[in-house]
Amino acid sequence: MAGGAREVLTLQLGHFAGFVGAHWWNQQDAALCRPTDAKEPPGELCPDVLYRTGRTLHGQETYTPRLILMDLKGSLSSLKQEGGLYRDKQLDAAIAWQGKLTTHKEELYPKNPYLQDLLSAEGVLNSDGIWRVKSIPNGKGPPPFTTATTPKPVIPTEGSIRVWSDFLRVHLHPRSICMIQKYNHDGETGRLEAFGQGESILKEPKYLEELEDRLHFYVEECDYLQGFQILCDLHNGFSGVGAKAAELLQDEYSGRGIITWGLLPGPYRLGEPQKNIYRLLNTAFGLVHLSAHSSLVCPLSLGGSLGLQPEPPVNFPHLQYDAALPFHCGAILATALDTVTVPYRLCSSPISMVHLADMLNFSGKKVVTAGATIPFPLVPSQSLPDTLMQLGEATPWTPLSACGDPSGTCCFAQSVVLRGLDRACHTSQLTPGTPLPSLLHACTTGEEVLAQYLQQQQPRVRSSSHLLLTPCKVVPPYPYLFSSSLSQQGLVLDGPPTGAAVESIPVLGALCSSSSLNRSLGDLAKDLARLDLRRWASFMDAGVEQDDLEETLQELRSLAQCYQSGNSLMD
Repeated sequence: MAGGAREVLTLQLGHFAGFVGAHWWNQQDAALCRPTDAKEPPGELCPDVLYRTGRTLHGQETYTPRLILMDLKGSLSSLKQEGGLYRDKQLDAAIAWQGKLTTHKEELYPKNPYLQDLLSAEGVLNSDGIWRVKSIPNGKGPPPFTTATTPKPVIPTEGSIRVWSDFLRVHLHPRSICMIQKYNHDGETGRLEAFGQGESILKEPKYLEELEDRLHFYVEECDYLQGFQILCDLHNGFSGVGAKAAELLQDEYSGRGIITWGLLPGPYRLGEPQKNIYRLLNTAFGLVHLSAHSSLVCPLSLGGSLGLQPEPPVNFPHLQYDAALPFHCGAILATALDTVTVPYRLCSSPISMVHLADMLNFSGKKVVTAGATIPFPLVPSQSLPDTLMQLGEATPWTPLSACGDPSGTCCFAQSVVLRGLDRACHTSQLTPGTPLPSLLHACTTGEEVLAQYLQQQQPRVRSSSHLLLTPCKVVPPYPYLFSSSLSQQGLVLDGPPTGAAVESIPVLGALCSSSSLNRSLGDLAKDLARLDLRRWASFMDAGVEQDDLEETLQELRSLAQCYQSGNSLMD
């Protein structure tokens, strides 16, 4: 890799992981397609950490995610499993087989209008059936729209989004998509519902060999592989797939970082007892097994609880979203993910995945919480010290790990990223000689301001902080969730709305080893202990034994005890 990028291989496991992942890759793609007059400086984040270069059979250079994703039959809609960049399967078969060729076609899903518009803008389907990409500027992403005749893109509506592939604007490598044909995405039967079912998938030689083959393909072309990030559904059988995948990575790639993001859709729905109980069981088994084989595990959800207690979804003052829509939830979680993963994607002085995990997971604390302020509420007339001082002593970010209200809890270690603020507002703008309202106003750099603020908030906590100029891109197909009080750059207007659509936002994101996990993991264990498993024999029939349940319950209790508030670095 040029510049010695520390490569990361992403595994995306499950359908809600697909929603989060599609938004995540769209945001990476939008960052690559920065217009030529972009104000933000290039080079803060290294795209080669997540992307790989390649060439089609026709010599066309490509730049695609270093990605392996697994989903169920029927989940791809109009997206081809092999992608459209490299080869046409029917053409290959015709060349290899000289006899009579019979083609059987399944009924095609209609292509989402948004994707039809995307294809016409970025490439052309030739008469030979091969889709050819337009030239890639500097080998990075699709070409920017620079002519006045470019048609206005179609913005996808919530009603047009059925599956994650309906709004994915990034072209994938043929070795990215791995379909699990034995389970169905749609319908009431043949569903991947239980942890044991997911574990058994990667015990089958067919799927295990397919995953290992794809891992070897991507890993062997890396020069400085730093590790793996796993985006994994926690609420269904993909928690078992993720657990086995993490175990495989730990065995085969010892010493590499494995950071797992356990994804949960919106809050529990009353009136769906079996789904809620299965969600509880899968989450408990998933967290215990993933933490055993990962460097770090972070649940991500807009719900308020990991357990059965119904809690309202979290609130963001400047966002209006529907917690029942994966399209909305996935966008918000992807924005948080794009921010908290900054440390191991930096061009200059990156922190490796292993180092980040080591900083956060001391004393057995392998589970961490995430939080984000989306967008960070800066008024154009104010400075960063002004805004931080107004936030007061309360936790400055919205919790995103379904662990309840963090007030009154303590933090053991944290990694914090603030991005998207113009350098001019990083420090105080007060006239010389004016009395300083706070110590933050005396700092001479934005980095010093952020570090000083975190020190004031949590004096005894090991903190790592990063301040970036690069904002988070929220252009279509990102859903329009923003209040009218925001500017085009996501700043809080101190005047009337301008009517301009928000295109980028500043974001504050954090990963914390927090005592809130003592309560949330403990409550999860209590819910698990209260279950009458005779009523849920189908979960046990999927390959989980009674002894497995007792062991999981004990591990969950032990994990919760690691986060007792007295168990800090300084004690």
